Amino acid sequence: QVQLVESGGGLVQAGGSLRLSCAASGSILSINAMGWYRQAPGKQRELVATITRGGGTNYADSMKGRFTISSDNAKNTVDLQMTSLKPEDTAVYYCNANLDAKAGMVTIRRRDYWGQGTQVTVSS
Repeated sequence: QVQLVESGGGLVQAGGSLRLSCAASGSILSINAMGWYRQAPGKQRELVATITRGGGTNYADSMKGRFTISSDNAKNTVDLQMTSLKPEDTAVYYCNANLDAKAGMVTIRRRDYWGQGTQVTVSS
């Protein structure tokens, strides 16, 4: 069993900053990549940023220069530092991990796991 637990969401004024954190735990063998996605009301879930085990990063265009993703491979954690927040950044933010894990005697490779989501609200 693998669990992803997010923290750090909340209410912030436009122009402010927030830091989201996510910790993965359970029968993890190796994490291939971690990332953040978000879903606003009435919209589809969209990519925010991802980071590979080797440190390679990818950002959605609208987040470049404002958001920074980082990870700690030893702790199986990923953070998202968000600055210059805008009302349109309001959404539920989900942590994602693509990883290899043990399920009893079986090894499950490159499966995606999701956190429960954390609300970020940016007021104008």
